[in-house]
Amino acid sequence: MSAEILIIDDNSDIREILNDLIIEAGYSTRIAANYNQALSEIDKKLPDVAIIDVKLDKGDNDGIELLNHIKNKNTNIPVIIISGHANIDMAIKSLKSGAFEFIQKPFDKERLMNFIKRAVENLNLKIQKDNLENKLFHTFDLIGKSQNIISIKDQIEKVSSSESRVFISGPTGSGKELVARKIYKKSKRNTGPFIILNGAVLESGKYEIELLGEEKKDGSIVYGALEKASGGILLIDEVTEIPLDTQSKILRILIDQKFKRINGSHDIKVDVRIFSSTSKDIKNEIKSGGFREDLFHRLNVFSISIDPLTKRIEDIPLLVEYFVTNICNNYNIKPFKLQDNNYLLNYNWPGNIRELRNLIERVTILSQGKNDDRILNIIKESLSQSENEKFSLSETLDYPLREARENFEKEYLITQLKKFSGNISKTARFVGMERSALHRKLKLLGVKDLN
Repeated sequence: MSAEILIIDDNSDIREILNDLIIEAGYSTRIAANYNQALSEIDKKLPDVAIIDVKLDKGDNDGIELLNHIKNKNTNIPVIIISGHANIDMAIKSLKSGAFEFIQKPFDKERLMNFIKRAVENLNLKIQKDNLENKLFHTFDLIGKSQNIISIKDQIEKVSSSESRVFISGPTGSGKELVARKIYKKSKRNTGPFIILNGAVLESGKYEIELLGEEKKDGSIVYGALEKASGGILLIDEVTEIPLDTQSKILRILIDQKFKRINGSHDIKVDVRIFSSTSKDIKNEIKSGGFREDLFHRLNVFSISIDPLTKRIEDIPLLVEYFVTNICNNYNIKPFKLQDNNYLLNYNWPGNIRELRNLIERVTILSQGKNDDRILNIIKESLSQSENEKFSLSETLDYPLREARENFEKEYLITQLKKFSGNISKTARFVGMERSALHRKLKLLGVKDLN
């Protein structure tokens, strides 16, 4: 990667030295001599790496303000802080604010260039990681010939060019996030961030910090989803799970177009397009008082509804063929063709597209695509097991709500623990809980260590 380094220092000699060193090392540069020039350069185009003097012309810590400004736009950008008036507190403050490194003037040239080299490598690794994490959504497409899928593709084309808020509804596993990402990729915001705030997995009490961010007593800042998504799109997934008091704050933000961080005193304005999604019946949620109707009308400027797989049976053969091709390519296995789709067509698919994809992956791994009878047997066994699990779940209807919930949570967590061979950390990450919180939950439900 031929990286671009932004040099921000009010000392012309330092700027010249840095510029010569960096260009000699094969990187390109941009230069800013004061705070306002730096702000202009950052807003014009984010650099790959920034080198910032702590004290410029605006104040004692204006370099830290520029660091925060860059991190607000993209947390991945490495920032190296330099100072001729360094002390321990300043170094700690800059590192807590997200600086990649802190170096004191007069600096060792070789040490500084080593920092820059590592910063570029660090940025490349983060870009590669983001690309891998998004691979599913960049390569997978909306597959189907049902009227519902045809309509959704048409809606995506129409809404992508606008700045309207989008409300996406559909059952679990039907592809709500995929639809949101397809709109994002076709929108003019596709070079900005795509941030997801999942209302279903946040711990109680953390909703507002995750959304708004926080200003801590030590002066450090925790940026919330709104600021992280600035210039891009924020998807509030399972929005109906967010508490009513936080819903009120979201409504106020949508009306005022500004907010304050937790413990903050200054209004913050961000340029964000908001998408929302839910797997629940939003009308029932509003009727029961679980979701604010006025907030729904603000979020539901453009509505996209995804049908469950059982309502678009004609899509199943196409989806199977598509997943077989993709998954076999990923595992370097010769693609196979299912001769009998009857079991798939007649199944209830409570997990929708996600469940179908997981089944095809299981079939691919276990059968290696060699034997049609073997493939069919794996499908029969998997779907039969799922039906049995569904039946046992229906038996909980005979219990009071609290006991039924506890029974379900216990069975669910035991199943997940078995999936991860009793590994608490992996299970906690998968179910969206803190490790300590999962330990407490297991103890409360009477679940013993499976190891």
